[in-house]
Amino acid sequence: YVPKIYCLGPNLNPQNEDLLAPLLLQSPLEWYLCGEEPSVGLAKLEQNNQPSQLCGHVFKVGEPTYSCRYSCAADPTCVLCMQCFLGSVHKEHRYRMTTSGGGGFCDCGDTEAWKKGPYCQKHEPNISDSSQKHIGRNVTCIFIYLFIFFSRVRGDTYYCMLFNDEVHTYEQVIYTLQKAVNCTQKEAVSFATTVDRDGRKSVRFGDFQFCEQAKSRNTSRQTKPLRVQVMHSSVVAHQCFALKALTWLGQIIRYSGQSLAALHRPHCGEYRQSHTPLLSLLPLSPLLRPLHHSLQNYERLQSDYVKDDHDREFSITDLSVQMFTVPSLARMLITEENLMTTIIRTFVDHLRHRDLQGRFQFERYTAQQAFKFRRVQSLIGDLKYVLISRPTEWTDQLREKYLEGFDAFLELLKCMQGMDPVVRQVGQHIEMEPEWEAAFTLQMKLTHIISMMQEWCASDERVLIEAYKKCLSALTHCHSGFTDGEQPITLSMCGHSVETIRYCVSQEKVSIHLPVSRLLAGLHALLSTTEVAYRFPSELSPPMLIEHPLRCLVLCAQVHAGMWRRNGFSLVNQIYYYHNVKCRVEMFDKDLIMLQAGASMMDPNHFLMIVLSRFELYHIFTYHKLKKKKKIVFHALLVFDFFPVGERYTAGVGQVESSDETRREIVHQLCIRPMAHSELVKALPENENKETGMERVIDSVALFKKPGVTGRGLYKLRPDCAKMFNLYFHHYSRADQSKAEEAQRRIKRQNGEDSVLPPPVLPRFCPLFASLVNILQCDVLLGILGAVLQWAMEPSGGHWSESMLQRVLHLIGMGLVEEQQHLIGSADDNDTNFNFTLKISRPGEAPANTPSILALLETLQNAPHLEVHKDMIRWILKVKLIQISLQSHLSLECLCKCLSYPIEGSKNKAERKRKAEMARLRREKIMAQMSEMQRHFINENKELFQQSLEELDPSTSSTLEHRYTHASPWKISCIIHLFLDRRQMVTCILCQEEQEIRTDGKAMVLAAFVQRSTVMSKNRKRPPHNPGMSLYYDPLFMHPDLSFGTHTGSCGHIMHSHCWQRYFEAVQAKEQRRQQRLRVHTSYDVENGEFLCPLCECLSNTVIPLLPLTKTSCRYCNKHTDDCYITSQQMKALNPYSSTIKEMLTTFGTATYKVGLKVHPNEQDPRVPIMCWGSCAYTIQCIGQCKKVLNSLSNMLGSNIMRKQDSPHLIHINFCVDSALVPDPRVENTPCILDIDMFHLLVCKHCMHFSGLHEVSSGWHLWHCVKAGILPYLRAAALFFHYLNGAPAPPELHTLGAGEWEALCGYLCLPSNLLQAAWPSSGLSCSSTLKRSLQPMLKCSPFFTISRFRFPRESNHLIELPGDYSALINQASSFTCPKSGGDKSRAPTLCLVCGAMLCSQSYCCQTELEGEDVGACTAHTFACGAGVGIFLRVRESQVLFLAGKTKGCFYAPPYLDDYGETDQGLRRGNPLHLCQERYRKVQKLWRQHSITEEIGHAQEANQTLVGIDWQHL
Repeated sequence: YVPKIYCLGPNLNPQNEDLLAPLLLQSPLEWYLCGEEPSVGLAKLEQNNQPSQLCGHVFKVGEPTYSCRYSCAADPTCVLCMQCFLGSVHKEHRYRMTTSGGGGFCDCGDTEAWKKGPYCQKHEPNISDSSQKHIGRNVTCIFIYLFIFFSRVRGDTYYCMLFNDEVHTYEQVIYTLQKAVNCTQKEAVSFATTVDRDGRKSVRFGDFQFCEQAKSRNTSRQTKPLRVQVMHSSVVAHQCFALKALTWLGQIIRYSGQSLAALHRPHCGEYRQSHTPLLSLLPLSPLLRPLHHSLQNYERLQSDYVKDDHDREFSITDLSVQMFTVPSLARMLITEENLMTTIIRTFVDHLRHRDLQGRFQFERYTAQQAFKFRRVQSLIGDLKYVLISRPTEWTDQLREKYLEGFDAFLELLKCMQGMDPVVRQVGQHIEMEPEWEAAFTLQMKLTHIISMMQEWCASDERVLIEAYKKCLSALTHCHSGFTDGEQPITLSMCGHSVETIRYCVSQEKVSIHLPVSRLLAGLHALLSTTEVAYRFPSELSPPMLIEHPLRCLVLCAQVHAGMWRRNGFSLVNQIYYYHNVKCRVEMFDKDLIMLQAGASMMDPNHFLMIVLSRFELYHIFTYHKLKKKKKIVFHALLVFDFFPVGERYTAGVGQVESSDETRREIVHQLCIRPMAHSELVKALPENENKETGMERVIDSVALFKKPGVTGRGLYKLRPDCAKMFNLYFHHYSRADQSKAEEAQRRIKRQNGEDSVLPPPVLPRFCPLFASLVNILQCDVLLGILGAVLQWAMEPSGGHWSESMLQRVLHLIGMGLVEEQQHLIGSADDNDTNFNFTLKISRPGEAPANTPSILALLETLQNAPHLEVHKDMIRWILKVKLIQISLQSHLSLECLCKCLSYPIEGSKNKAERKRKAEMARLRREKIMAQMSEMQRHFINENKELFQQSLEELDPSTSSTLEHRYTHASPWKISCIIHLFLDRRQMVTCILCQEEQEIRTDGKAMVLAAFVQRSTVMSKNRKRPPHNPGMSLYYDPLFMHPDLSFGTHTGSCGHIMHSHCWQRYFEAVQAKEQRRQQRLRVHTSYDVENGEFLCPLCECLSNTVIPLLPLTKTSCRYCNKHTDDCYITSQQMKALNPYSSTIKEMLTTFGTATYKVGLKVHPNEQDPRVPIMCWGSCAYTIQCIGQCKKVLNSLSNMLGSNIMRKQDSPHLIHINFCVDSALVPDPRVENTPCILDIDMFHLLVCKHCMHFSGLHEVSSGWHLWHCVKAGILPYLRAAALFFHYLNGAPAPPELHTLGAGEWEALCGYLCLPSNLLQAAWPSSGLSCSSTLKRSLQPMLKCSPFFTISRFRFPRESNHLIELPGDYSALINQASSFTCPKSGGDKSRAPTLCLVCGAMLCSQSYCCQTELEGEDVGACTAHTFACGAGVGIFLRVRESQVLFLAGKTKGCFYAPPYLDDYGETDQGLRRGNPLHLCQERYRKVQKLWRQHSITEEIGHAQEANQTLVGIDWQHL
């Protein structure tokens, strides 16, 4: 029946298949499974079912997953679903939150996956007796039946099946399909969308030749052909049924846990049972054969994957994570099937390019080979899964197989030892940069593998010793050809001699890849930890052991000195990654350990002479002057001398733990500057579990400062931890060292301390490395130190530099501190073998008779050219006295008196006190001079100063307030006259000329931006208007729901009109040249009149002319009445505006008309003034939302719009407004007063009315309702009045307060009580006005319906977001694409304005908008936000701002982790919680119409945002 149901024609019919398949195919299987009516049998199964101990929840794409960051999980791949996590103990732990790629399983209930807390509350184990044992037998029979059923093939029809690949783009697939199968553009898009979603799609149906013909047309000159296969229709039918059968089996499993056990017991053995439905079918696959027989098919499966181009998540090899991470299964596969060796050898076999010495060679890789190399790296991931869980108990068989795998791993490392060698270019620059990325990629992939190998060895002493021997043998083999062609030489210095070889790094080949040596260094440190004594064999001497690591460090020093510049950037990048945190643990750090291991077994003088020879500085003491580059190398040599003695924070080298090493790293990072949590995490190395161990120690060394509305939370170093600072910390770069030194010296100066930065006290060495301290007191090092100090005696000598002397002083300080620790540690025993003070006090031997180091320091402390180093020299001499006092058991004061030394502490304190007193007197003198100058200026300008005081005096403001509240209208008129008498002087930002605003002068304009808005909308379902009917749309009356409006905003920067015109013409000319030359987009569209403000670069599209504040006279000034208003007729004095002002008025009016109605400009359209007035009203209402009426008085928008001259169109407007207020029965189609926004009507008519009152229970309640309903209206009216007349406002209107009602009424000259408002002098009451307004509608129908709005209108808010971000992720994971048949959306995006969830960045949900295909978000912005949208990309934790079709930017989300940081992309995995302050900031941008401005600034700052196709989101 399968071929008769599925795939019978070219167009699949899912509805027909969904009806027939359950009836003819699934129903018989359910009858067989239950033995009775399926509905009855399945109900019994569900009733008798006991909750399973295994969750087995299959993760959907984008669903949140949780992993515990404590040591609860067996490995980082063990995760929980949201329901299990909330009911588990891990909720109280530190955890990581990520999003699933789909297909994984919840590990709740799997005891092998969790060390602690394996069960949640729902899956606690219970004891139950299975009553239906026949389920298992029936399920097994069903599998056998399905397997036989799928093998039948009948019929002669075929499908031409197109498969998905990772090579072609959407456009390439669409173009090829149109050409190959003659389909339309729409059909090709549908095919491509289905292929991308499902992985394949049938594009033709018919006989074999017909389908083969379409396949043969699949050619392209530019790209590879599409992946097409002709398949028999029966095969396709059975494949479709197999997918349906998987879904059906999942449903059966939910009914009974017994069927779950039946699916696992015969096939899966003891591996993790939580991965149920997919693994139950895997016996049909060759991947499970290794579980039962051998791993002979592993190599073939991996080879097939390497040859394919699909991602690993679509390959069957991706199931290795489900099997290899199970500890018991991994041990079994290692011991019985030799899994480690199989994986490693399979990996090595795929890397076949070798040189003559058998080392990997990547420099000749083609693009195809590089692609193969990237895919073969997945084998390293398999090896990581096997090693991720260390064994707690070892068996002899496990030791044998592990060491066999260790041998295979050493063979891999031997192929890497010495690969990619480099030779210094001399004379000319290298012609072509060599390939280096592949080798470092391999090194980074193996970093965690090498660390895990060492951890496995450390868990068993026998394994550690055997692995150490094998590694020594491998290193001996690598050194077998080491001495060919290299001549032995003898070095002599300071009475010591040593034999070595002649080798110059600057002339010979040198490689930075030494994994075998570094693995041996790690094992050597582990031997020291476990106290296992093992000597190096005689055939491998310590000098040969340190040779290659020493060469690497010399190479780094020479590169930093600029000796290898002709080798290009490839070598510079290699040195960078050598020290980078991703590689340094198994590269740079291990080289230092190997040097320490070799130096600990050598004479320190011999070690330093070999070091001098490799640095090519052995003959430095015979020259009179150092070259510049050699001097830089010598600096590196002195720093290098710190490393063997100073780096003791490695377990096994020093007596420390891993937490001490992490603590030291954090301290030195915070010594540079306070850092955020993410910065510290990036600066610390991660282990295989992606953990740094920072959280365990961070509180002991740092204080956390929470962030504000902006910024991030910062960690600041505790003051008591600054003593751990080491200026020459080995992980510092040059820039970091300079910043840290400057920061620490600044802190010391602020605390009144000496700026000296002494060496820190270091922990003791482990016994195996204890001899390293002798390097500080060896003759060769003391000779080097003495030579540099002697050079420093000559001010003009060319031998030395300031940094060189600083390093020498630091080394001497290290020796003194070390001696002090030895004296304190051996207080009971006077015998100590470390006596650094004695060594530096000895003069040189005859015949040179050079002075001692101590004598040189005493001489240098008084040298005038060494003022910078005097503090350090004095500190050294003071510490030397302390050493002598400890040895002689005398106090420091007595010792100073005996030796005639001044006590530096008291002297320094007196000097600091004297300087502080002088600074105080100097400050007092300067302040006295400033006070005298201020008094002199006030006396000379007494009148001007008195006038300013009166204007700013609060008492004056309160007097004015009293006048506003109780004075008559003629007094208000006089106040306005006084206010308008002042001249208005402004400065042009382009020409910097100052000019007065006059009616007959040059026009001064503000840069402004006009945009459509729905910020105040109470009905987003109401469309703005039909774009095709824009020519007939009448915008006179604004509906009270404010469904859309036109907003005008300005940055406030003023220009001359002619300056702005020249500037705009220059911008247009520049854009024309840009299109011809660069053809790149900009953040503004010049064709639509957009430009950037010349000063602040705010996006603008018009200008607003500044008009002078006109004088008005009141004809009622002589009458003392309370009902006098300043009407529009009084404001319309004949003001002869200049031509430039008229031109700018026309420019602004045309802009609001064009943008608000989305039509072409037309100056003669009567709707131009209406749109201006409407924009004024809407903008003022938006400003009034903040409920601080006059919080910002810089915007002069209202005064500019309102003083436009009379035009013939205003006569019609006034007539319509009057008929709306007082309806005339003779006028048809009169709008109801409830359908009109009163404030828009006020702006049009310049008068005030009240409306919208509803029935209340009492007069007191009525009065409160009236006040609450009218307050927003009065706020907007006060803003309008201020912008219109420029009258100053009392201070109560700048802040919220109890007297806001009285202040507003007084400012607007309105009565403040209900009685005066109800009975005005005109005799027309509000009740009669309402009756006459509602009478036409009441006559029409007694049952009329009308949209009712409560006043005051509530301010619009962005949607409420959940506090926990995982809840939002979980909500988005269940969202399906509305146009893809229930498929999960890949990029669910939430609209923050209306709460709609959209399928973004997908071809499936593209719609046509104004003749162009746009994405779901872009289309939604025009429907919801009038072209402006705010979205939250859920899976990226990223806010998206969109404006129109071509503008957009990404913004920081309002969700923060516990450290006050965002996590865009969810890379760190920290739990995220909603920050209300950040969300209010986003809401403020939206309310203030600043989204477009924010986009403009972001695109100007980051030009890559301009090139993004925002319309496809």
